[in-house]
Amino acid sequence: MDAWASEYPRRVRVAYFLLGILSMLSFAPFGLYPLALILVIPLLLAFQRLAPRPAAWIGFWYGAGLFFGGTYWLYVSIHVFGQAPLILALSLMVALVLIMAVYYAAAGWLIARFRGDSKGGFALLAAGVWVLIEWLRGWFLTGFPWMTFGYSQIDSPLSGFAPIVGIYGVSFLLLLSAGALVSALRASGRSRAVMVFYASLPWIAGFALQNIEWTEPSGDPVVTTIVQGGVSQDRKWLPEQFEPTLKLYRDSLSDENYNLTKSQLIIWPEVAIPSVIDRVDGYIEQLESDIATRGQTLLFGILERDESQEHVYNSVVALGGDSRQIYRKRHLVPFGEFFPVPDFIREWMRLMNLPYSDISPGEDVQPLLKMTDGNILSVAICYEDAYATEQLYALPEASILINVSNDAWFGDSIAPHQHLQIARMRALEVGRHVVRATNNGISAFIGPDGELIKTGPQFEYVAMSHDVQPRNGQTPFARSGNWPVISVAYLILLGFGWRTRGRQ
Repeated sequence: MDAWASEYPRRVRVAYFLLGILSMLSFAPFGLYPLALILVIPLLLAFQRLAPRPAAWIGFWYGAGLFFGGTYWLYVSIHVFGQAPLILALSLMVALVLIMAVYYAAAGWLIARFRGDSKGGFALLAAGVWVLIEWLRGWFLTGFPWMTFGYSQIDSPLSGFAPIVGIYGVSFLLLLSAGALVSALRASGRSRAVMVFYASLPWIAGFALQNIEWTEPSGDPVVTTIVQGGVSQDRKWLPEQFEPTLKLYRDSLSDENYNLTKSQLIIWPEVAIPSVIDRVDGYIEQLESDIATRGQTLLFGILERDESQEHVYNSVVALGGDSRQIYRKRHLVPFGEFFPVPDFIREWMRLMNLPYSDISPGEDVQPLLKMTDGNILSVAICYEDAYATEQLYALPEASILINVSNDAWFGDSIAPHQHLQIARMRALEVGRHVVRATNNGISAFIGPDGELIKTGPQFEYVAMSHDVQPRNGQTPFARSGNWPVISVAYLILLGFGWRTRGRQ
């Protein structure tokens, strides 16, 4: 490999770029989870054989391919629906791909730099570095945790570890298995057999762990209904669509065909009402009157302003009971809800008639929403459910997880399927049902084991109901979060770094 990489550098980089693109097939909607293991082996082989600098270049091109194939939908959201100029949309998409590729370059450099000559320890080093890099890109500069490898394993035996070690723990075990197989390729005889055995252990143990219920039912099932308006993104904010949208959602409350009059909990999507709340006070009072006699709880997305009128929030309002309750989105989408740019760029955006003003973030810890029957709800708006530990403050009090989203921005791409996969992992990690309401798909009821109970079709009106069982108790991950896995990964890197330093 060393000779081939130096003799044919362009071909090698193209090969690893294509390898990264193919790795995207392990994620939703394709779900070919074994590919994540199979296709990362050639990458780890390069990290094991090459010097740090060429290993970094290999990692860069692999990462570029992974995010080029896995996040091409950014073009759809920025240009097609965001109506940004083509050159700006392409620039932002390419910039994200290149930034994400740098993380994988760092992984290649670190693994090649500290690997030494330990065949058995290589798997630990590869897993530790990979997870530290995934974790770092999940929060640094606001973070972008999309395409974390653990998500590709939601339907594999490794998912059995999710309630214990979370998404990064699943990534760690996947890379540990792949690293052991890489070591097996360079070993022989008994050593090879031992490494293959180590590689298979996480899969065997994960399969056994899938049968454990970490939480338990609490109280009676809640008759829950999701209403998906099916209003396309290009029409949602048109003035002529406003009144039909209000009518569509209000009429759904009395729709006998979908059993809404008997539902205890009704959920509408993110910004289902395309307005600021103080402009539709009369409409909201009508909604309160509609549900008051039935003892229902209604959740819907809308924009909201504070008393100063200076800050606008992406919020979920809960109606039912004695007073309105509000949850404000905390983790905003860069270049979608806020623009991390200098003032002169913001002024240029204003002059070009591009979006330039920011949504304000809500407080990190907010009061949980309470149903009229006493059940506590934990709400995540859209992109927030990609940040697992940010929702843990709601546990163990919250018995049901709610995710409202507007995946209409992604059109008919792979992004809504990827987002649904992320929501499934959140349910599995904490052993709670997730009720997911989106503007035009994919809305879903997700079980505490991460399984899809019921999903609605995309791009059309949907009203679907299911009896959702509240649950209490905490999984090990809900108690500890990411810190055990990240601490182990850091200690692994520290240990290999210390050993390498001692040899110099």
